[in-house]
Amino acid sequence: MFVPSAMMQIYIAYLGSLPDGDYFPTSHHFSLLQALFKQSSVENYLIRSYRRSFNGFAAKLTDEEAKKLASFKGVVSVFPNKVYHLQTTRSWDFMGFTQTVKRNATAESNVVIGVIDSGIWPESDSFSDEGFGPPPQKWKGSCKGQNFTCNNKLIGARSYVKYDATESARDIMGHGSHTASTAAGNQVGKASFYGLAEGTARGGVPSARIAAYKVCSSTGCTSDAILAGFDDAIADGVDLLTVSLGAAGSSEFYEDAIAIGAFHAAEKGILVVQSAGNSGTAQSVTSVAPWMLSVAASTTDRYFIDKVVLGNGKTLTGMSVNSFSLNGTKFPLVYGRQASAGCSESDTRACLIGCLDRTLVKNKIVICDGISGLAGAHHAGALGSIVQTSRQNNSFVLPLPSLALRIDDYKSLLSYLNSTNFFSLNVMQPDISAPGVNILAAYSPVVSPSSTATDKRRVKYNLLSGTSMACPHVAAVAAYVKTFHPDWSPSAIKSALITTASPMDPSKHPDGEFSYGSGHVNPVNAINPGLLYDNAEGDNISFLCSIGYSEDNIRRISGTNGSCPKNSSKTLPRDFNYPTLTALVKADGSFTVNFLRTVTNVGVATSTYNATISSDSKLDVKVTPQVLSFKTLWEKKSYNVTVKGKALAEMSMASASLTWSDSIHNVRSPIVIHTYERDS
Repeated sequence: MFVPSAMMQIYIAYLGSLPDGDYFPTSHHFSLLQALFKQSSVENYLIRSYRRSFNGFAAKLTDEEAKKLASFKGVVSVFPNKVYHLQTTRSWDFMGFTQTVKRNATAESNVVIGVIDSGIWPESDSFSDEGFGPPPQKWKGSCKGQNFTCNNKLIGARSYVKYDATESARDIMGHGSHTASTAAGNQVGKASFYGLAEGTARGGVPSARIAAYKVCSSTGCTSDAILAGFDDAIADGVDLLTVSLGAAGSSEFYEDAIAIGAFHAAEKGILVVQSAGNSGTAQSVTSVAPWMLSVAASTTDRYFIDKVVLGNGKTLTGMSVNSFSLNGTKFPLVYGRQASAGCSESDTRACLIGCLDRTLVKNKIVICDGISGLAGAHHAGALGSIVQTSRQNNSFVLPLPSLALRIDDYKSLLSYLNSTNFFSLNVMQPDISAPGVNILAAYSPVVSPSSTATDKRRVKYNLLSGTSMACPHVAAVAAYVKTFHPDWSPSAIKSALITTASPMDPSKHPDGEFSYGSGHVNPVNAINPGLLYDNAEGDNISFLCSIGYSEDNIRRISGTNGSCPKNSSKTLPRDFNYPTLTALVKADGSFTVNFLRTVTNVGVATSTYNATISSDSKLDVKVTPQVLSFKTLWEKKSYNVTVKGKALAEMSMASASLTWSDSIHNVRSPIVIHTYERDS
């Protein structure tokens, strides 16, 4: 028997959709590997098979073997395994989504939210099944793994972290429990983080069921595990999927496990909500496939602040989630560069790990030029740390007393001390924003709240920030909409959320819609949007054709032999029937851009909608026709938007918005024209 060599790595062999009739996927996968290696025993090479919702397998191969396998008949594509990374008491009320909001309780209890993440902590009060009846009859999932029990709330759990899939789906990182409870956790009174943010923790749809798919370990979340999670979740019968994961950067759709899995989910009527990414810079969104809903993180009206009082009596206020107390005691300050352990000046100013001398920071509060200094100060054994941050209202749970000061206050502190992707070019991303800062939700009690090994604190509820926290908020709202409209397609639900979002102030966000999408999700308005931008069967394929994908590349995503429509070479990606209108134009030249859209009436049968444009001075926007009249529900009407403007500078944008109103509904679509070229 041959044993895989160290030169091998894991590759994903994608074989497309499952064939009709008698077909045994695993046997076929073994036969392909037997033909590749020219031997009968290949168990040591096969990692896992995908055989429930699409067809494929993961195997250990060398680069040459991967190329050879890709040439085999029936193999759509072979691509390397990639590592993805993990991207409340107050947030729901902040969104106007109170506990007394109108609900369809029976329908909500039949909704299953799948959570592809780091697993779940089943004993948390957020996942108790008290008062829950049996799972919905449609449910086909299971609960696997030792030392793990599901119930009528947590109805399914699977793990893919170990290749034999026998490890339980128990969450030992905290992230998966947090996202799951944010989406659909029970109402739990008096939840808090050491008394901070005390209140009732609850998910957006607390009566919904949860199914957990553990694809992440401490080393990351791999493509082969993510695809396995999608494969099972689709077949198990989830209604929506929340995926707070993302790669370090974007890749082509046909090499992105999440994009491929989400494509198959959308084809089966399952909306996938994915976190947009946490880099915080313009056009850095990693979730860009238009068949998913991409979510950015916004703040709420909750801020966790603390203060430092200097020796001269001046008080500086910064951001901190601080369960420690140093009140009434004076401690010496030391600047990172004054406590060097032999690193460069820039590294010690930033207090990078290993760059601080333990003896020079003992019993002192270290001042660091960046957020990374928090870890460096703790690693060196400092009493506490004060760091500089450009982030607004973003606090972190840390293993030592710490404070993050904005730039001006940080300069005051130093003065006292011295007495210092791509993104989709024609589809706007992210789609929408939701609370993602300082979110209190369930956590794993076996890991520290700061995820630092030497931090001995343990909690049942923790405060986390990031698009990972925003993503399940939107998934919950999507589930809420689905309880009122169970027959709506994923694109219809997505449209309802985008067009009813509350506008955000671009003057506070220099990157405008590329920071927050269409605005802040509005759950109450989303159940009654008035008009929908729905997609017909084949529209996703047409979009891929319009961005220049070959039929072979499209097949590597869809797994089918469908061809591009006639004249698809003349179809523009901006004509994809999306709720937002986005176009890339050349810099330093005047432009005229046309958009064609079709809306479906789901408001009042007999209704008339009038178009209103809100635009900055850089854009001249005209809508034809300016009035849409409907006589029946589900009637469709098309319109054209023409946007003209003078030259835009390189790497810049201009925006406007179109609102269709019938005096009851306001259906708003952002319009974004930009010159952000894709990196080569």
